[in-house]
Amino acid sequence: MSRTLTYGMVGGGPGAFIGEAHRKAIALDGSARLAAGCFSRSPEKTRALGEELGLDPERCYADYREMARAEAQREDGIDFVVVVTPNVTHYEICKAFLEAGIHVSCDKPLATDSAQGEELKQLAQEKGLLFMVTYTYTGHVTAKYIRDLIRAGEIGAVRTVMAEYPQGWLYSEDDCGGKQGAWRCDPAQSGRVNCLGDIGTHVENAVATMTGLKIKRLLAKMDVVVPGRKLDDNDQVLVEYEGGATGINWSCQFAIGCDNSLRLRIYGSKGTILWDQERCEEITLIREDGAARTIKRGYKAVTPAAAKYGRLPAGHTEGWLEAMGNLYDSFTQCVAAKQAGTFTEDMIDYPTIDAGIQGLKYVEACLESNEKGNVWVTL
Repeated sequence: MSRTLTYGMVGGGPGAFIGEAHRKAIALDGSARLAAGCFSRSPEKTRALGEELGLDPERCYADYREMARAEAQREDGIDFVVVVTPNVTHYEICKAFLEAGIHVSCDKPLATDSAQGEELKQLAQEKGLLFMVTYTYTGHVTAKYIRDLIRAGEIGAVRTVMAEYPQGWLYSEDDCGGKQGAWRCDPAQSGRVNCLGDIGTHVENAVATMTGLKIKRLLAKMDVVVPGRKLDDNDQVLVEYEGGATGINWSCQFAIGCDNSLRLRIYGSKGTILWDQERCEEITLIREDGAARTIKRGYKAVTPAAAKYGRLPAGHTEGWLEAMGNLYDSFTQCVAAKQAGTFTEDMIDYPTIDAGIQGLKYVEACLESNEKGNVWVTL
């Protein structure tokens, strides 16, 4: 890149885990520098964090709309914005920055319904802007390697996928998980779903990204188990894919002993792939003859397209933060190429707005299936 890009952030104020994570992930490669922010609904908190982060006080904004307008008018205005706020605010914030002509990275879920997502997509296309949705787990080197293996036919045709993402942090009826969990459990801030939107969409996206499968129809059972909760905390979804493959997706937030246990078991006509994101340095590939092979990140067996995202030699563990950094690595390269007039669609190696819209359609179909008595719903 000819210069370091600059970005702004909406949300991610004092004590917000995800905002700090995005800032650290972007900093891994030094491809973009934080230059502006509206970190909190409280102007005082925004100014305080801005000072802590070394920002110009004039670029610490009390309102995101003001930030979008002002940054669009500056000669040195931000190249892209990162949106890390509660779900129900994503649409309006992203829309404001797109209208101002600024590229967008938004934490998932993209919005609260697919109609909003489609509107944002149309606006981005009209403005010629890039839009990333940060499904972080697909940034792992091993996840990209699995995608390459399946594309190359290493396990034949995918027949069925067992995918799960259990967590245990919201098991107690007396505890909503502090600041990070309170808004997720609140319909006014989270929307119509909690567990399915927060982690169930990661399951859907991981399967779609690694296998290339497209959902034809699904049947969902969405439960509210922990006393006092208003939104789902346990979701079980039967899936039928185009072409005949099937699957089961499970997401849960009260599974004591589980942290971020996203796992995929992909069974094909010629072999099997096993992946556990908590052991993201390796995959297991099982051939027809039963021979099982563990392949680790950092070795020559990994395809060059995936291996290029590795930062450290094998044995020097890379994880979730690096996976998010890998998404930003591709995104910032694309933003810079857009500005240089050298961008082509095949450069994109991050989850686009289409992935975000698909996640919203998945949630809507699950809600419809559950509300109608757990029936099959076509996407």
